[in-house]
Amino acid sequence: MLAKKYRFHSRGGVRHTYQNGKTIRRPQISLIYAKNEKGFLRFGVVVSKKVLKSAVGRNRIRRRIYEAIRLNLPQNAKMDYIFIVYSKDVKDMPFSNLEKQVRSLIKESMIQSTK
Repeated sequence: MLAKKYRFHSRGGVRHTYQNGKTIRRPQISLIYAKNEKGFLRFGVVVSKKVLKSAVGRNRIRRRIYEAIRLNLPQNAKMDYIFIVYSKDVKDMPFSNLEKQVRSLIKESMIQSTK
């Protein structure tokens, strides 16, 4: 599980990321990212009820994505990241595929933010 210090603690940070962030879209998951002045990373995962009605299933998706983030935590980045899930297939996909998607989204955001 991702440590609490790497998560959003208020709606203000999430709102700022949505308003000022850039988006990278994939068929199953997208990433909204923005630089922050806090000096540390923050992550959020959004799974809508439209994706999966069951709270148990939505929470499973969140936990899997947070674990993939924890294993691929970027170093020396001062960014806010919000992952948005569009497909219920994320719940049952192999963890290695999910981890690969999360890693590629984070890597691409790092490349685009330096431009």
